[in-house]
Amino acid sequence: MSDIETLLKRRHSLKLQRILSRKREELLSYTQKRLLNVPVRLVMDRDFLKLSPEDTIDSLIHGFSGEETAGVIVDEEDKLLGILTMKDLLRFFIPPTKYPIVGLDLLKSSRLTKRCKVKDFMVKNPITINVNDNLGQAIRVIVETGKHHLPVIDKERKVRGLLEVKDIIRFIRLTW
Repeated sequence: MSDIETLLKRRHSLKLQRILSRKREELLSYTQKRLLNVPVRLVMDRDFLKLSPEDTIDSLIHGFSGEETAGVIVDEEDKLLGILTMKDLLRFFIPPTKYPIVGLDLLKSSRLTKRCKVKDFMVKNPITINVNDNLGQAIRVIVETGKHHLPVIDKERKVRGLLEVKDIIRFIRLTW
């Protein structure tokens, strides 16, 4: 085989690789677009841990079973009041630093007991997503805020579900 033939085969191979790469990108782009337009209500968890503000930290901790990693705090009408995640709880178990600022670390670690109410520790006015939004909007909120749990609410602020990063990843895995 001459140098010219080798060069032509190599050039043809590179051209073919570029075409295949472009086709893969188009297919991936189509899949991503389709995925981003899926309504949140199809992916959210409808069976989530719901708590009253008067529930104790003990009931929250015992409510974390298997898949549960957050508790959504609602009023009698299921309207959102707050959220409390495993990560939020862990902050209260951080040992005091060597030089606490005005003793805040000591206060933080000593005031959490089993009988404490979730209302005293919940994140009030958490970042939410609307039940009519799509996954693209939800992913944007998650990435921009760093939050892994989004209560899904309707226009009356009633909680309809909970969307977590793991729910989105599970959905991607099933549809990819």
